[in-house]
Amino acid sequence: MPSASSAVSDSGRTGLPSLWRDGDFLRLWAGQTASQLGEHGSLVVLPLIAVLTLHAGADQLGALRAAGQAPILLLSLFVGAWVDRWRTRTVMVLADLGRTLALGAAAVAGLLCGLGLPALFLAAFAVGALSVFFDVAYQASLVRLVKRDQLVQGNSALEGSRSAAQIGGPALGGALVSLLSAPIAAASSGLFFALSFLTIRRIRCRESIPERSEHSPRVWRRIHEGLRFVVGNNLLRTVGLASAAFQFSFAAMMTVYLLFLPRELHLSGTAVGLALAATGPGALLGSVLAARLPNRFGYGVVLVSAAALGDGVLLCVPVLHGPSAVTIPALVAVNFVFGAFGQLVNVTVMAVRQAVTPDRMQGRVAATITFVGMGLTPFGSLLGGLLAGEWGLRTSFLVTAGGMMLSPVLMALSPLARLGRALPGIGHVRPAVLNCPVNDR
Repeated sequence: MPSASSAVSDSGRTGLPSLWRDGDFLRLWAGQTASQLGEHGSLVVLPLIAVLTLHAGADQLGALRAAGQAPILLLSLFVGAWVDRWRTRTVMVLADLGRTLALGAAAVAGLLCGLGLPALFLAAFAVGALSVFFDVAYQASLVRLVKRDQLVQGNSALEGSRSAAQIGGPALGGALVSLLSAPIAAASSGLFFALSFLTIRRIRCRESIPERSEHSPRVWRRIHEGLRFVVGNNLLRTVGLASAAFQFSFAAMMTVYLLFLPRELHLSGTAVGLALAATGPGALLGSVLAARLPNRFGYGVVLVSAAALGDGVLLCVPVLHGPSAVTIPALVAVNFVFGAFGQLVNVTVMAVRQAVTPDRMQGRVAATITFVGMGLTPFGSLLGGLLAGEWGLRTSFLVTAGGMMLSPVLMALSPLARLGRALPGIGHVRPAVLNCPVNDR
C-alpha cells in the first residue's frame, strides 16, 4: 500500500527498523486489511439490502443499524478485560471464523427461503459482536508485536489498510446489491473474513500475556481498573468524550445518509457505493499525513484542526440538488475531504492512546474507549431513523451533521489541544485519582 509503506519508510530514515521486514506484522496487517474490507462491505451491504430489496422504512433501517452497533454497548468492557488475558491472535482468528459463518448462514437462509429482515437483524448483530472482539484484539496486538516508538508507523499502516477497505468495501457492496442477488451480496463479505482467518492464524510470535493464578482479579475488577484508568487520565478521558459526541451524531447522520442518497438524490446502489467509497482515497491521504504532520505542527494542533475540517465539510451535503452528474462528483469531493481529515484524527488519537497506556492494560483501555465512544451509537442510529421520518431527510442531515461539530470543540477545550510534537509518556496521568499502578514496565 503506497501510503502505509511511504509512511514507514520515512520513519525508517530516522533509524527505526522497517516494519515491512517483520513477518508477523505483515501477517497482522494483511489479515486486518481483509477483515476491514469484509466489515466495511457488510456495513453497506446489509442496509442496502434492507432499503433497496426489502423496501425497509426509516425506522426499520435505524433498528437494523442499531442491532449491528448494540454489541459495542453490551460487550466492549467484557471483551477488553478478556483480551488482556488471552493471546490476541486466538481472539482474532475466532472472530473471523464466526463472522464468516454468520454471513454464510444469512446467505443460505436467503437461498432457501428468502432473506428477510429477521435474518438481516441476526446477521448484523452477530457480525457486530464479533467485530468488537476483532477490533479490540488487533489494537492490543500491535502493541505486543512492535516497539513503542514504532506505534505511529504501525498505526499508519493499519489505518492505511482500513482506508483501502473503505475504498473497496462500499463500492463492492453497492455493486453486488445492485447487480446480484441478496444472498450472494451477503456472502461476499464473508469471503474476506475467511481470508483474514487464514492470514492471521499464521502469526508466529508467542505473545507475552499475564500469568493466571488462583488470586487473579475477577472480571468486574479488571473492567473497573480499565474504567478508572481512562477516567483518571486527562487525555484518555477527553478522547472518550470527544469520540462519544462524534460517534453518536455520526451514527444518526449515517442512517439519514443511507436514506438521503437513494431517495432524495435518486442514486442507484452502485452510485451510493461509489460516493461512500470516496472516503477511502481520502483516508489513504490521511494516513500519509498522520505520519508527518503531528511531528511538524504538534499533535494538539493537528487533532483539533483536522476534526473541525473533516466534520464541518459534511454540512455541505444537505444543499445538494440536481442530476447525478452534478451530485455524485460533489459527494465524492465531500467524502474525500471527510475521509482524509477523519483518518488523520483516527491515527493520531490511537497513537496518543497507546503511548500513555501500559502494555498490560491496552485491551481494557481500547475497549473502554470503544464503550464510551461508541456505546451510544445504537441510540444514534435509532434517532437518525426517527428524525428522518419526522423532520425530512435534508433537515435531519443538517441537524445530525451539525452535532458532530461538538467533538472538535471538546478537544479544543481540553489538554489534547496543548500536546506538542512528541508523544506523551505512560506517566502522563493523575496517579492520585487512579489510586492504582500505572506503569508496569
